[in-house]
Amino acid sequence: MRIELPVATLVLALGLACGARAQESTLPDIGSSAGELIDPAVEAQYGAYTLYELRRLGMVLDDPLVDDWLHAMGFRLAASSETPRQPFTFFMMRDRQINAFATLGGYIGVNAGLVITAESESEVAGVVAHEIAHVSQRHVLRAVERAKKDQIPILLAMIGAIAASQAAGNSSSSSSDSSSNATAAAVTGAMALMAQRQIDYTRSNESEADRVGIQTLARSGYEPNGMADFFERMQKANRGNSGGYQVPEYLRSHPVTSTRISETRQRAQKLAAERPTPGPTSRAPSSLMLPSAYSLAGESAAGPGDDFGWVRERLRVLSAQDPTAALREYRAMARAPGVRTTDPQRYGLALAQLRGGYPAEAEATLDELLQRHPQHLWLELARAETAAVAGRKTLASERFETLLARHPDSRPVRLTYAQVLGETATLASGRRAQEVLRPLLATSAEDPLFQRNFARASELAGDIVRAGEAYAETAYLNGRAVDALNQLAGLMKRDDLDYYQRARIEARMAAITPVVLEMQRQGVRPEEQRPDRQ
Repeated sequence: MRIELPVATLVLALGLACGARAQESTLPDIGSSAGELIDPAVEAQYGAYTLYELRRLGMVLDDPLVDDWLHAMGFRLAASSETPRQPFTFFMMRDRQINAFATLGGYIGVNAGLVITAESESEVAGVVAHEIAHVSQRHVLRAVERAKKDQIPILLAMIGAIAASQAAGNSSSSSSDSSSNATAAAVTGAMALMAQRQIDYTRSNESEADRVGIQTLARSGYEPNGMADFFERMQKANRGNSGGYQVPEYLRSHPVTSTRISETRQRAQKLAAERPTPGPTSRAPSSLMLPSAYSLAGESAAGPGDDFGWVRERLRVLSAQDPTAALREYRAMARAPGVRTTDPQRYGLALAQLRGGYPAEAEATLDELLQRHPQHLWLELARAETAAVAGRKTLASERFETLLARHPDSRPVRLTYAQVLGETATLASGRRAQEVLRPLLATSAEDPLFQRNFARASELAGDIVRAGEAYAETAYLNGRAVDALNQLAGLMKRDDLDYYQRARIEARMAAITPVVLEMQRQGVRPEEQRPDRQ
């Protein structure tokens, strides 16, 4: 992955890094400036800006199946947290480093490398619960308060710190571009100071996040030992670190000691012993705060964790440098002595084969897996894609229509089918894609995958104005607010707009303009103007 950081971002992030963070802090008293520093609505905007910019830098991994899994786990934990009414946004980062972070507005990022390294969903949930606690206990907000005192632009500091963290020791990609390497070297050189001063927390913060997070983990139905298990895995990785491997980034921002592991393990054992037998009075995650597009993992009979092996292998493929690299990784697994390939790993191999241009091999692998896991959604969805990649469009359509009839509320099925229809590139496929996507309209305003597919479907269907609006929204959600504003301004010049179309576009321009002005005030440079129609 190639990362190009504006010089201003790096400089300002380093400036923030120099702010003293040595004093340990306690929870703010009622009326503390930490609660008054930023209005909650503005705080949410800062978090959204950060996510948009990370998308623009190509750091975010947007995938329907991965997103559904992460959101289900995240919202399950959030509903059992100390602040169940706090809005949270969970997103997956493409990077193979072992890391996770929380920023303003309840925005929590999880690196693909963390999921690939973990051995259970409870381990990942333990890390996410820890980050949720950083938000609920206002550790993030107090860090911003310290930065605000130095008059450092908050948005640039957050973006610079996160981007630098992802850039340091990135093992999943390489680049021969000298200027990119120079930027990466500058960022890496600054990381030791930045990691300690900008995105780290004090020892008391970490201890509090452990204590609160493990309670959230237990209340939400996960194995309480998941957090300690992951900390122990990180400690072993650090001890065995040699031969050119970087220290896991999670250890830079969340130092793990034997004492910390022991304390976490003791809390887990105590919570496990105190856990009541499930019944009508036991506390369960509330679905009241769950966005309507998602359901809680674990509310089904399967329970949390059943999809973990499959999502881990999907992320292994999607976060690889390219399909060829993913295939090499799976071939190396198969050759490892004494290791038996699991079914989720075979699924990952099929995905690598599919994306590498070997649909026949992928279909054979998936057919074998479906014999052992009949009607498994992830397998059937990949099998429908193989027919499309192989050019068997009628068969692909039949498979997708069957899946849609069986899973009418599935966001991954609808988005994947719409993407395949968009690649068919006919008037009929565009109209069918619009029909497939329309049920998601009410819940997908901030979903870039939906907006991109709906834009393509509308374009093929001849609905040019609606396509233009969706392309503009795609640009906005991918961090190109100026581009979005320009696209909407272009639509306003059309003389065939009706009253409702014109009013809708004007309203959207009015909403985006303050975002552009705030980003300019913060010092974020305008992005390249290019339509997102890939």
